[in-house]
Amino acid sequence: MTRLTEDAKGVYVIAVTPFGEDGALDFASIDSMVDFYESVGVTGLTVLGQLGEAPKLTAEESRTVVERVLKRLNGRLPVVVGVSAPGLAPMQELAEAVM
Repeated sequence: MTRLTEDAKGVYVIAVTPFGEDGALDFASIDSMVDFYESVGVTGLTVLGQLGEAPKLTAEESRTVVERVLKRLNGRLPVVVGVSAPGLAPMQELAEAVM
């Protein structure tokens, strides 16, 4: 796994969380998005940002998005995961799950 350290530099794109018209997570679009960002040379990805779609997701959906992105990248790029939540317990649960 690539680790983010204080030596990090470059472009860490803030990735969107794609949804289908029915409101469900769009896994094919997540894969396409990851492939696109990697193909244009980003240094890393940031997912589940606080100002984006993350607050709309359930804890399970958040874990699923991170798992999908990490699996698609297979360690080739670092991923920064937002772990915002309305309380410390759900924030800790998500942080532990994605680590």
